[in-house]
Amino acid sequence: MVNEEMRTTWTGGACAWVEHQQMFDRVYSPVTAAILAVADLGPRRRVLDIGCGTGTLLEAAGAVGAVATGVDISPAMTEAASHRVPTASVLLADAQDTDLSGAPGAPFDRVVSRFGVMFFEDATAAFANIRRACEDGARLTFACWRAVAENPTFTLGTTVLTTHLAAPPAPPRADAPGPMAFADPAYVRRLLEAAGWAEIDVVPLDFECIYGADDDDGVEDRMDLILGTTTGRAAAAELVPRLGPDAWAGLLEDVRAELRLNIVDGHVRHPGACWLVTAQA
Repeated sequence: MVNEEMRTTWTGGACAWVEHQQMFDRVYSPVTAAILAVADLGPRRRVLDIGCGTGTLLEAAGAVGAVATGVDISPAMTEAASHRVPTASVLLADAQDTDLSGAPGAPFDRVVSRFGVMFFEDATAAFANIRRACEDGARLTFACWRAVAENPTFTLGTTVLTTHLAAPPAPPRADAPGPMAFADPAYVRRLLEAAGWAEIDVVPLDFECIYGADDDDGVEDRMDLILGTTTGRAAAAELVPRLGPDAWAGLLEDVRAELRLNIVDGHVRHPGACWLVTAQA
């Protein structure tokens, strides 16, 4: 069941998240705040962070006195998280099939994730595996993306690049591992129920992605995000050699021009649409 495709994706894609972790934390700070508002972390809680990335939630858990353990399939992510939160235990592992019942802090009474649970090859098996590492009554809280149509973060500026590709990427199947795997709330409920979770609640979380800080308009922050994604890296790999460096630079200026059209009150902004999911073991 090892998810080699996602392991490869995040081994290559982690660099941008690590390099620009402060930017990602600013842009997604409303999502972090929403998770923390309902996760009920606190002193002596035993917290498992799935797809912990560079350690945003681990840091928040440690700040309130919780015992925090993170798991991620990306070596670069786990290294960054360990450096950022030295008090946390960080495992380089796949939460789908790694026995987490012996991990530091287990059995866990809190499980959290910010955009880290949508990449399993077999999501039901993964959440059943996570459930086995939890005590009865443990609370699960995670955020996942809704549909692409509601989330310009996947299209704003990016489509300027993808329209020049020889074969623009085809939409994945609805439940394929990836950012939009949990866009259907009914599917999320079914898989969590099948994995042994109860009292499942899936509520919409709408927020605003704001790029830049202070006098920075955020155009370059958004550019960093675009070029760091799987789509952005694939576009560069194809278009730089095909178009040449000058034409590629011109294309990036076209991206910047589109982003400037989305500057409101001094910053690039666009809506974000997620599900905030809670459940109990």
